[in-house]
Amino acid sequence: MNPVVDGILSVFLDLFRQPAIIVALISLVGLAVQRKSFSDVLKGTVRTLVGFLVLAAGAGVVVGSLGFFGEMFQHAFNVQGVVPNNEAIVGQVLLKYGSAAALIFFFGMIVNIALAALTRFKFIYLSGHVAFYIAAMIAVILGVAGFDTWAVVLWGSLAQGVYMTLSPALIQPFMRKVTGNDDVALGHTGGVGIALSGLVATVTRGKGNSKSTEDIKFPNGLGFLRDTTVIVALSMAVIYVIVGLFAGAPYIEDKLSDGQNFLVFLLMQAATFSAGVFIILAGVRVVLAEIIPAFKGISDRLVKNAKPALDVPIVFPFAPNAVLIGFLSSFVGGIVGLVAMVFMGGAIIVPGVVAHFMTGAASGVIGNAAGGRRGAMLGAFANGLAITFLPLLLLPVLGEIGFANSTFSDADYGIVGLFLGWLSVGGGQIAVIAGILVSIVAMFVATFALRGRDRRRAAVAATDDAAESESISAK
Repeated sequence: MNPVVDGILSVFLDLFRQPAIIVALISLVGLAVQRKSFSDVLKGTVRTLVGFLVLAAGAGVVVGSLGFFGEMFQHAFNVQGVVPNNEAIVGQVLLKYGSAAALIFFFGMIVNIALAALTRFKFIYLSGHVAFYIAAMIAVILGVAGFDTWAVVLWGSLAQGVYMTLSPALIQPFMRKVTGNDDVALGHTGGVGIALSGLVATVTRGKGNSKSTEDIKFPNGLGFLRDTTVIVALSMAVIYVIVGLFAGAPYIEDKLSDGQNFLVFLLMQAATFSAGVFIILAGVRVVLAEIIPAFKGISDRLVKNAKPALDVPIVFPFAPNAVLIGFLSSFVGGIVGLVAMVFMGGAIIVPGVVAHFMTGAASGVIGNAAGGRRGAMLGAFANGLAITFLPLLLLPVLGEIGFANSTFSDADYGIVGLFLGWLSVGGGQIAVIAGILVSIVAMFVATFALRGRDRRRAAVAATDDAAESESISAK
């Protein structure tokens, strides 16, 4: 390829791998098509960009704190095995499949927009970083299946676009309960586990109204626990100290804290975790305030009734107590799954703390909306089991990448990966192509069926209105 063209393509792909830039561009386009003033367009675009960077910065703070916790946990309980970590596994994947992954990611976005415009699934997937990760996994599986590079990009882009369109749709019935409207969707590779949380919460809800995690009553003397920042910091301090005591002061001070007293280090990490959550919540509020009005322009002009599908922290402000409950419940599910694997023999999936926080917290919020406190705990626990066993099942279809000491962490990697991988094992390349095409056809069939249902309902409603009008006239 021409070096100049290659350089331009590299810059272009790098830009679109940045979720903050994607969301800011969406805001810019949305405001521009509404013919807002230059001042409003500039302000909305910059605030969206900065708000998303604030959100990402908070997530980085949380991930850094959880990194220490994960190392302590493995050392404390002498657990060795495959660690689900998207960043680690993608780093290995890109060495061999980097170009294919980048092209799948880019063309997959175009397919997502086209499917949103042509079908009833009106979701534009804006979580660019995790979309890139799943593009990398699709590139691996199609490469292992023996596809030529051009075919990996072609069929991978179609698979990516289908995934990006359907994943938010799976969670949207529960998102409506969380937000109270249909303005925003959730786009993340933990979607199946989060939707499973909502389903489990619904099934286990019981009779009557389940009490919300946000209605937890504290005695007057413990009124400080009503503050989310305080309760997160205190809860995490207890958890860090307990695990730290099992890990031992010498290990922490030699390997993690750079000589700092281990208790001081643990308490500071707990406070840092809480600070990260605080930053995330602030960023989410800014992004929501800007992206939803801007997205109306896209909805009105480009993709009718389109909804932005944003990263999991978007749900955190709706039930902050459920965030902590969901994380802990999901992590417990991961530990239960780990113990089960020890007895089963074979590979062991070590709980990925970051995955359990991000998807577990969202599962807690979704579970709380669908089934109250019980739903938050049981739903997030189910997510924890899902993101423990699905990565285990995924390992065999990843080829040599599956023998690495890390793997993809969230539930959607398991579902999409197993779908494509098992088709490849069972029927080869033809089965993979057929599976992707059948998925697209099914989306259009569902669209026509839903449109027919809506027309029938409209006709019945019109008939009822006419009959009511005649009845009133007769009287």
